[in-house]
Amino acid sequence: MFSVDSYLATLGYSGPLEPTSKTLRELQRRHLMTIPFDNSGRVDQGTASLKDVDIDLDEAFGRVVTERRGGVCFELNGMFNRLLKELGFQTMFLGAGVRGPGGTYGPDLEHMFLGVRIGEELWLGDVGFAGPGFIDPLQVTDGVQEQYGCQYRVFGADGYHVVERKTRTGDWQGVYRFREQPRRLAEWVEDGGDKPEEDGWNWEGELVAADTVIRARSFETGQMVLVGRRLVRVDDGEEQVRVLVKPEDYQAVVDEILGGT
Repeated sequence: MFSVDSYLATLGYSGPLEPTSKTLRELQRRHLMTIPFDNSGRVDQGTASLKDVDIDLDEAFGRVVTERRGGVCFELNGMFNRLLKELGFQTMFLGAGVRGPGGTYGPDLEHMFLGVRIGEELWLGDVGFAGPGFIDPLQVTDGVQEQYGCQYRVFGADGYHVVERKTRTGDWQGVYRFREQPRRLAEWVEDGGDKPEEDGWNWEGELVAADTVIRARSFETGQMVLVGRRLVRVDDGEEQVRVLVKPEDYQAVVDEILGGT
């Protein structure tokens, strides 16, 4: 069963519980460092996994949170949304199209994350994006926001908010784009899993990577994302990419992501 006390204990959090940006930041950072992203349990389901968006949070809580086995965006952000609501935050589900290799963005419901209202401010909360993404919540505001050696910005373009990131030596790259539109869980089924491929609905995001296992976890100064055997590691703003050819190297990284360090 879902339990706020158990959730906070798993995250190792015993600080203030007021619904402030400081509390949100600490909860998200601890969540990303404690509970991994792992799509291995759904990698064979394809778009059928979208029908599970409205999960039974009580049933899944032990597996996803207490046992720290992780999950995909709708599991991780679904749990996080309930935690925030229990603590008095005003939240809403948002849908995003993830930036692809060619610079284009996927469909608007490719990724599920959270909008969090704190006073007059809108913050982006996301503990379910494989990444690389943002570790601390981002405020929807003008200007550059810095986190752990990386820079982030949120700006308007073509009716969307676009989230971009920049490493110390790289150029600005898109993370995802979204509309400031509260979403219902049913939309992911109605417009996602039941949408025929011939209508152009082509899901290739981290939710349903057809045959690629993706795992990720954050740490004190960055993130590590394992897509198949391709490892992206960002540490203090420095990004490195390597392919893990040796089985023992691959297994060591999997163990680090799933087991922590």
